Amino acid sequence: MTLIRTIVTSALLATLLATGCKSAKPAPEAPAAAPQPVYFHVDPATAATITGTVTYTGPHPAPTLIDMSEDPACVAAHKTKAYDESLLVAPNKGLANAFVYIEKGLEAKTFETPQTPVVIDQSGCWFHPRVLGIQTNQTLQIVNSDPVTHNIHPMASTNREWNHSQGPGDPPFNRRFPKPEVMIPVKCNIHGWMHAYIGVLDHPYFAVTDAKGAFTLPNLPPGNYTLTTWHEKLGVLSQSITVSPSARQVIDVAYKGK
Repeated sequence: MTLIRTIVTSALLATLLATGCKSAKPAPEAPAAAPQPVYFHVDPATAATITGTVTYTGPHPAPTLIDMSEDPACVAAHKTKAYDESLLVAPNKGLANAFVYIEKGLEAKTFETPQTPVVIDQSGCWFHPRVLGIQTNQTLQIVNSDPVTHNIHPMASTNREWNHSQGPGDPPFNRRFPKPEVMIPVKCNIHGWMHAYIGVLDHPYFAVTDAKGAFTLPNLPPGNYTLTTWHEKLGVLSQSITVSPSARQVIDVAYKGK
């Protein structure tokens, strides 16, 4: 009996030891949190500003009348005659709706996404604005102010292409573009004369020229850059620039036509 008790006791002790070893096994470590991005912030003491005017000196045809008669509600909503706006040149030869941006020179910097949305409105059966810029992952808010249904269709190639119908009175909806892409053409699948263009960049250094062709790029860190100008009819012009600390530089861009 003593031998049996010894065997049983030894077996129980071995079981307890084995169980104890298993229970003492450390729990697996939680996966490490993803590192937070380090955003670049411009030093106000050295920040520079670029201003300029984009001009066009070549020939341009007389404005073309847009026929909206297929949708009388659009005729009423537009209120005045609609003319093609693909080439708008002011008396000073300033070119409207040119997209000016830093194409190269900021690759080592990461910029925070703005929280304020960029709005594109469908009003008078027209996109407003016709040309716009937005940062990657910034909210694009789409509004329909018209009494008719529209279908906004950004024909992206680097980002995902999508289209969305929006009826009169429908609430605004939001979309984002995660990748840089210059430029994304936009159309309305219902009204073929409606066009817009979206420039998506991973930094804030872009601008659209106003009615007189003027643009401003503020708070630019000093450095060497490629400044690029895009226009839907006239194409792309690029130039190398050097921006000095705290500079206030004027850089004009001229399209000479063909």
